Amino acid sequence: MKNKQSKVIRTQTERSQHKEHSTPLFLTSSFVFDSAEDLKAAFDETDDAFIYSRYSNPNTNEFIDKVCMLEGAEAGFATASGMSAVFASLMTFLSSGDHVLSCASIFGATHTILHKYFPKWGISYSYFDANKPEEAERLVTPKTKILFLETPTNPAIEVIDLEWAGKFAKKHNLLLLVDNCFATPILQRPIEYGAHLSIHSATKYMDGQGRVLGGIVVGKKELIKEIYLFSRVSGPSLSPFNAWVLSKSLETLSLRVERHCENALYVAEKLEGNKSLDFVRYPFLKSHPHFAIAKKQMSAGGGIVTFSLKGGYKAGSKFMNKLKMIKISPNLGDSRSIATHPASSTHCKLSEEERMKVGITPGLIRISVGLENKDDILEDILQALK
Repeated sequence: MKNKQSKVIRTQTERSQHKEHSTPLFLTSSFVFDSAEDLKAAFDETDDAFIYSRYSNPNTNEFIDKVCMLEGAEAGFATASGMSAVFASLMTFLSSGDHVLSCASIFGATHTILHKYFPKWGISYSYFDANKPEEAERLVTPKTKILFLETPTNPAIEVIDLEWAGKFAKKHNLLLLVDNCFATPILQRPIEYGAHLSIHSATKYMDGQGRVLGGIVVGKKELIKEIYLFSRVSGPSLSPFNAWVLSKSLETLSLRVERHCENALYVAEKLEGNKSLDFVRYPFLKSHPHFAIAKKQMSAGGGIVTFSLKGGYKAGSKFMNKLKMIKISPNLGDSRSIATHPASSTHCKLSEEERMKVGITPGLIRISVGLENKDDILEDILQALK
């Protein structure tokens, strides 16, 4: 099979004697061995047998194999959440005294790790403006080990040139880590541009129905081996049940993402120019400042639309309370449309000055455009804007 999606649909853990059509659940904490010698071989890693579900599990491995196929990665490790994937990917390779260079517009929890916890362990960080990547050059130090990016960013929907990032990381001998959650491997594959690791909150589009938590990091085999060893002892493992749900969900990912993108572009185009809004942001709108970059590295614009209401914080709150069909939630990537007011929720821990620097205005609204009829989504937004 040449098509990646076909391979994802057909990939299945080896069938048992019952010849089941769908992969069964392996709800077990550990696995048994026929002899002491077999157990020793497993721990010596001369045999790749399953030992303990904190290390690996048939359901988890199937999910990893599918994501690796989609991303074009050599190996991967699945975690209990997207943030545990981010944390494990950073902590595996950082030591006291090291420095992280990151784009300024990142998820609030990632910012908290860099800003609140890393200084306690002697790890420093610097932010560069996604609109001014040339800033990154002067921020590199002899201690810089990692270049961390989100693209598109959350929630400002800035798009960072992955070709530039790959060359920059190579020039300065940095590990390039890319949070690819918003784009999914259906729309964008950072590894093709030189990223060493691609990270996902599988809770979002990979599940797509707001059911389970999960995370995954994929990339070069030797790097994943180190993440595996760190996670094996620190324990942020994905549960077999969640892995089973996510693996099945990947079979419909391309179809769902296609519909998300179609609906989101329609909503963005219809909202652009609305008198209640200061601006509308969507990667595939020609008005987007990074439109050319988005068209170069993404096959479609994704499922997230943001806009800023005139009237600021108060107008944003009022808009949220007037929504009828679209629900208020901090999640995204769901089959159902979701609205978030970042200034009062996901990015509330940032100061107003910090929020404004990364494009989070007081009236910014993030819409995770779902799979409902596109006119119904638009109608609800328009009535709330009145």
